[in-house]
Amino acid sequence: MHEISVLKKFLDFPINSVGEIFDEFKTIEGHIFREKNTRSKKRFLYVEGKRENKVLLVAHADTYFDKGYFSEKHAVVEDNGILKAIDENGKPQLLGADDRAGVAMLWLLKDSGHSLLITDSEEDGRIASKWLMKENRDIAEKINQRHQFIIQLDRCNGREFKCYKVGTPAFRAFITEQSGYTEPDFGAKTDICSLCNDICGVNFSIGYYDQHSDYESLNINEWLNTLNLVKKILAIENLPKFHLPALFTFCFAHESFNVTVRLNTNLSLVVSRSKQKYPKRSN
Repeated sequence: MHEISVLKKFLDFPINSVGEIFDEFKTIEGHIFREKNTRSKKRFLYVEGKRENKVLLVAHADTYFDKGYFSEKHAVVEDNGILKAIDENGKPQLLGADDRAGVAMLWLLKDSGHSLLITDSEEDGRIASKWLMKENRDIAEKINQRHQFIIQLDRCNGREFKCYKVGTPAFRAFITEQSGYTEPDFGAKTDICSLCNDICGVNFSIGYYDQHSDYESLNINEWLNTLNLVKKILAIENLPKFHLPALFTFCFAHESFNVTVRLNTNLSLVVSRSKQKYPKRSN
């Protein structure tokens, strides 16, 4: 099956570096790749979808052991529909399904007409996604203004979703209806918690277990199930837009521009500036 071969390809990449992942996505026409410098974790790759009515798909290239992990190259093995990793002596080793399995899904969905975002350093405090929102405002605005909502593919287990503090009751109802998955709690944080200023976001389970350990595994059927349900959502012709409500909004009008300060429900502060639609008349 093509999907499984793509999954195994991304799981085969070295778990202690991200260069191979970004190089793969750099082959996509129209991509935008930015990094602070080669030694920094502040890097991301963005591909704008061609659909008018689109979603942003997110996954992170790094693994929990992306630094200081000097083991021999791992081998990915399958046993009764479960993928694991072993070293040259046959001992269990980190698989890297968190989040290489999510990255593989983005690769399989790259021709869907929806947008893609690959980040670095999600496992190290969301360094790249925070940097994107703070110092790459053009991309931050595209993410929140041109998309209906965000789907991140980076959750453990098989049939769960989490919206954290970037989901509304209406959005949670939509996700529940479309997926049949359940939300265990609202705790923890991931990239969508940084990226969602004005729109809602969800993180779907992709079938991995025992992440951040040498006993990590991936259930292929659960991974395929999430891939197919995301395809189903992305195929909806008129996807609704789900806005995050503001706790408060303050506007200041100047002669030539407006300034809007907005505090969102995820406690992010958004400051925007726009030109006056109608110039101020002199008395």
